[in-house]
Amino acid sequence: MKAKHIFLSLFGFGAVTITGALLLSPGTTLAQGLAGTPEQRAELAKLEESYPKLSVNDQYLRLSIPGQTMGQTVGVATNSKGHLFVYSRSVNQGLARGGKAAMLWEFDQNYKFVKEWGPNNYAEAFAHAVRVDKQDNVWQVDEGSGMVVKYDPEGQSVFWLGRTPEAIDYLESNLEALHFDGVPRRQQDRHPVGRKGAFDRETDVAFDSQGNIFVADGYGNSRVVKISPDGHWLKMLGTNGKGPDQFSTPHAIASDKQNNIYVADRGNRRIQVYDNDLNFKKSIGGIGAPWAVCTTDSTPQYLFSGDGTGKIYKMDMDGKVLGMFITGQDHGAEDTGNLIHSLDCRNPNTVFVGSASMWDVQKVTIKGSAMPSAGSTK
Repeated sequence: MKAKHIFLSLFGFGAVTITGALLLSPGTTLAQGLAGTPEQRAELAKLEESYPKLSVNDQYLRLSIPGQTMGQTVGVATNSKGHLFVYSRSVNQGLARGGKAAMLWEFDQNYKFVKEWGPNNYAEAFAHAVRVDKQDNVWQVDEGSGMVVKYDPEGQSVFWLGRTPEAIDYLESNLEALHFDGVPRRQQDRHPVGRKGAFDRETDVAFDSQGNIFVADGYGNSRVVKISPDGHWLKMLGTNGKGPDQFSTPHAIASDKQNNIYVADRGNRRIQVYDNDLNFKKSIGGIGAPWAVCTTDSTPQYLFSGDGTGKIYKMDMDGKVLGMFITGQDHGAEDTGNLIHSLDCRNPNTVFVGSASMWDVQKVTIKGSAMPSAGSTK
């Protein structure tokens, strides 16, 4: 038995490596393209013919970090000073579960490097999102560690949601799954009903005017969680599926000034809208598969949604598309997909775009009014 345990320990690194390969297998990667069925694509194309086309200036910021190379810019956010925060899948230590792929950086209003936030912290494993609240606190959402961490404006971590899984538990689980210990493989539910206090590959965070916290959770649990300002879990809504109050990868979340909560239900190609007690209000479609959502700080407010193909839709708060544009078609990743992973849109005429395939942040400036659609009579 002792020899068997030694044998298992020697295979530990290989088990994690193989598991990472399984997570990134072609079937999984292609599924994340989320282009939709031929019928869905045809229906969307017909709708887009009627959408006004926005004229934009698309700038790649070429962000530079001393001693580091920017990786995938999956999380982007700005604060009240115009500083830009990027939660990047960077560092060459390995992929999710097998190593670290997460660094949180701040850049000033001129996009010059300021500092790294939370260096070498225990919640950094596989970056997914960053948000900045009304008080300029910075929130790090890490899919790999299962944690959401709040930093005060000076960069001190002050609030922690979820808990990083212990490496030994993860290793043991995957050794069993890969049959190295001779135990028959346990059937694992990819989309379990989540429990209080723990996330399963959570994706994003938003806030209402009372300071309540809303977490999109996520790839595993397929739900939205409402948490009080002091960290008590108040409500958990959702299971995996296509029906009412169900989600297929709630990939992003945002709120508006009326405390409505917008959930990017990516796999179901819709945005589901709730009040801040998580009572359903309506569903918004006709915007492809929403990878990212954001709301502006302006009056009136606007809602932006981004599809992984590079399409960005500007809507009023009722979900009517006011205009659209397409970006990310000129840096080698247009046929890869995953072009848009996060959006920041404090200013309705400036949209920052983070990507899960490109290694830069785009600053898109909307110029003037939308051009009439091809079918418009105006």
